[in-house]
Amino acid sequence: MVVCSRLEAGLANDKLVVYFFAKFVKSLRYLEVTFNKIEDLSLDPEVLSESQFELWDAFAVRFARSSDILLTKLVLAIVKADDPAFDGGFRDRLHRAEKLGVLQDVPFWLEVRQLRNVTVHEYSDEDLKAIFAKLKTIAPTLFKLEKSLARFAEDL
Repeated sequence: MVVCSRLEAGLANDKLVVYFFAKFVKSLRYLEVTFNKIEDLSLDPEVLSESQFELWDAFAVRFARSSDILLTKLVLAIVKADDPAFDGGFRDRLHRAEKLGVLQDVPFWLEVRQLRNVTVHEYSDEDLKAIFAKLKTIAPTLFKLEKSLARFAEDL
């Protein structure tokens, strides 16, 4: 973490956009590989084999990582590149990103953030079926977002 913070401190806001966009794309590649493996698996944890459950777990972790890079790092870098004095909180960043055309539908992205938080904390077995279903439904939106975000990185 210290290396990353030092790197971030040494980069201008526009370079941070390129840096975090590259990290986001890389995380999406891993997420997509795992998505393809879980796509036909049951959502019911009670019928999953241990190796199938591990795939779902890997998918959840990769989803959390990708959404975290997007929502806490890349969006902030884009907003700061547009306005270096911007000092808003998480919701403010999402609204600003929406105004810039980076993201659409702030409530959806707040839901993605909440899902990310759920996946990195303890959850009951009863919740897993719903969590798996949400993850599987939302992941394709992250995959599509890559293309629209590429223009922000390319314009810098």
